[in-house]
Amino acid sequence: MDGGPSPEESIGSLVGRLVDEGKQYARAEVDLYRAKLAPRLGEARNAAILAIAALVLAQALLVALLVGLVMTLAPRVGPGWATTIVVVVGLLIVALLGWIAFVEARRAFSSDRDAGR
Repeated sequence: MDGGPSPEESIGSLVGRLVDEGKQYARAEVDLYRAKLAPRLGEARNAAILAIAALVLAQALLVALLVGLVMTLAPRVGPGWATTIVVVVGLLIVALLGWIAFVEARRAFSSDRDAGR
């Protein structure tokens, strides 16, 4: 290719060449972004694995804490009441956190925010 159209080329061949060059350009762009993204995906995968491991460990520690609370309360109020107290307090905390999350989500997605108010 000499870079310029020859005087004998028809409009159909010019359009065909334009389409081919557009495809080549798109493939080159995709390859460029793949090359840039591949190392980051490996790092992000490692970060996700570590975050999941931390969450699983935190959940196990929370279970141990709750069992410890039940065991601490059991001699004072009995095992049934100790379990009931820990579960009710836990449910109250879950309800409070859920309500706060709902209010924050509603505020984040409200139409007043879009209107600039």
